[in-house]
Formats: sequence, structure tokens, C-alpha cells
Amino acid sequence: MATVEVPTPPAQAPADEAALITARRAREAATIPLRDRVVSLASAGVVAFAAIVLAVSTHGSPASAWWIVLFAATYAVASRVDFEVGSGLALPTELVLVPMFFVIRPGLVPLVVAAALLLARGGKIVRGQIALARVPIIVMTAAHALGPAIVLTAAHTTRPEWGRWPIYVAALGAQFLFDFLVTAPWTYVVARVRPTAHLREMSWSFLVDASVAPVGLVLAFATADQPAVVLLALPVVGLMGFFAKERRTRIDHAMELSTAYRGTALLLGDVIEADDAYTGSHSRDVVELTLAVADRLHLDPAQRRDAEFAALLHDVGKVKIPAEIINKPGALDAAERAIINMHTIEGERMLEQIGGMLGRVGGIVRSCHERWDGGGYPDGLAGEEIPLVARIVCCCDAYSAMTTDRPYRRALPLAAVVAELRACSGTQFDPKVVDALLAIA
Repeated sequence: MATVEVPTPPAQAPADEAALITARRAREAATIPLRDRVVSLASAGVVAFAAIVLAVSTHGSPASAWWIVLFAATYAVASRVDFEVGSGLALPTELVLVPMFFVIRPGLVPLVVAAALLLARGGKIVRGQIALARVPIIVMTAAHALGPAIVLTAAHTTRPEWGRWPIYVAALGAQFLFDFLVTAPWTYVVARVRPTAHLREMSWSFLVDASVAPVGLVLAFATADQPAVVLLALPVVGLMGFFAKERRTRIDHAMELSTAYRGTALLLGDVIEADDAYTGSHSRDVVELTLAVADRLHLDPAQRRDAEFAALLHDVGKVKIPAEIINKPGALDAAERAIINMHTIEGERMLEQIGGMLGRVGGIVRSCHERWDGGGYPDGLAGEEIPLVARIVCCCDAYSAMTTDRPYRRALPLAAVVAELRACSGTQFDPKVVDALLAIA
């Protein structure tokens, strides 16, 4: 079951996923803005209303109160095991959810699921570890139970039968659909996660649920006559809880490593500024422009992180260039130009010595002075041969240079800068990067 507060294939979270998890954890710890509260209440209200209408409008005798309590409690235990994936969590509740539809009347299941989710987090709510403002979010996550409840009710399915497998497949598909339709708008409003990106994040949860659902169906056959058999799911849930804890530890380590890389990059940025105040402030300006263009071009989180580091460190190699050349008030001669052109190679070499994430960024730094038409340096790359991030940094670097005072000239008027970028679009700069930059400049 995917939730917006969703096992994943990699042994540790990749960089883009780590960024999403970091953002989600920060949101959970932060105060909920009024806009998010309104959206959460509206979404929870829709889910609760649909669950109530489904419960009162469907026919059939529900299970005894004891079995309802048993399944709600078992579901609550399973929902406390969570795997962090991107901007959400994955819960191993499919083992309990599937049998529940055949023991409890399907139309009642969404309400039982909502109650179980509140039960699972009741202690934290009472202790103040979960703010009351987040309670609607918990109710909203019961939306995944609405889809299969509707399908199974419409098909008059009360007992599991292998011959009705197409109905079960349809019910599983409806589960995914309702889960996505409710959570996608919410994650877009509160976190600006686009529906396509949200769907990619949820795909691993969908894959896990689709893999576990047949096991849940086998349990459904056993629980149809002996509901207490659902308790056999608890050892499996416990094992998954162990793996969830191990995964969280690996994610924490990955985030610590990412933080260390960021700290190193910022330290190198301070070194640049200490060596040359203009180059340091220029690099910070290029970072802001680069990130704005990256967002305009919809770069994924990993590319955006690389763009941030490359923009900050694109001139790091200049610490190896003599200051008299860097600060020369007049035009450089051919020999001096050859020396200063080495700064991209020096920057790559410095970052490769650090290795890891920054070592990869070093390759981008090397290409930040290549030209779209192949006339740049140091490798004469052209067009799509140049890494996209390097093309963005190159254009933003030029914009920043033209709009700030340099040792040999004053800043150019904005109209002149725009004209120059347009004139160089398709020769020095990637046209789509120029368009994105001018759209946000």
C-alpha cells in the first residue's frame, strides 16, 4: 500500500531518492501550512464520505465484531512497518487487506482500514508526536481500499474462488488507481511533485503490492472459514519490519554521505572566494541561475544536485591559476589565455581526487566551457555531446559575467545581455538553455 507520508530495489537510496526522502522527513517535522491543511482536510473528507456511502449502500451481513476488531488490529500492526521510498512510504498491509475483503463485507473494508491506520498511530497522536493537523492525512491514505471494495462489491464477490481471478486483478488495479488519484494531487500541492514523478515513485510500491497480493489471496482462502488464520501474517510482517529497519539505516548512511559531499563542495566554494572574491561571488550567482534553469527544464533531483555542485565549483580550478592572470585588467594574450583555459582540467583533477559524487561532477566541470558549435575547450565537444548540466552552467556563467562588473569592464545593460545571448544561441549556447534562462532572468 502506498501512502503519501511508500521494499525498493537498490541496496541504498539513490541520490535522487535520498533528496526526496530528506524533503519528506523535513515536511513531517515542519508545521503544516494552512494551504496544506485545507487540501488534506478536503482529500480526507472525500475519502471518508466515499467510504461511508459505500458502507451504507452495500448489502450483506458483515462479520462479527470480534473478527472486525481482529483484522483492524492486525492491519494496524502491519501498517506500522514502513519502507521509505521517495516522497512516500510502502506498507506491507496487502497480506491483511486481501483476506479482509472476504471475511468482512467489502463495502465496510475502507472504514475498517481508516480506523486501523488511526489505531496504529493513536499512541503518537496522544503523545503529540503526530500533530492533530496530520490526522486527515492518515484518513486520506485509506483511499487505496476504496477501489477493490467497489470492484468486489459490484462483482458480488463474497468468497475467494480461483476461477474469478480476473476480478481480483481488476480489484488490484482499482487499488492502484484510487491510491494514485487521491495522493497525486496532494503531493503536487504540498511538495510540487509532478504526477508523472509521483507515479514513478509509487511504481515500486505497486510492484511490491502486486507481488504480495497472491500470498494475501492464499491467506484469504484459509481465513474464509477460519478468520484467526490471518494472524499467520504477523511473522512475515515482523521479518519485513526487520528489513525496513535495515533499509532506513542504509538511507540514513546515504544521506550522511550526501551531506558530507555537500559540505566539501561548500568548503571548496569558500576556498574559491578566499582566493578570489569576485570568482567566489560569481560562482554563487551562477548557482542561483543554474538551479532556476534546471527547474525550468524539469531536471530530475540527481541532475539538479549535480547542477548545483557544478555551478558552485565550475571555477574551482582557478585556484591553480596565477592571480596576476585572473585579475589582469586588460585583455589576455595567447599564452595567458592558454593558461587560464587549463582551469577546467585542473578543476576536474581536484574533484576526481575527492572522488565519489564530486568526482562525477568533475567531468561536468571539465565541460563547462565547451560550445554548442564545437568551438569551446578543452575537448571541442559539440551539441548533445556536451553534458546538459555543463551546457546550463556555461550559459548561466556567461549571463552572470555579462551582468556584473569585471576587472576590465563595467556590467552590460540587460538589453545588451539578452541580445548577446540570442545572437549566440545555436553557436555558443544550447538554444533550449538560452530560452529557459531568458524566461526566468
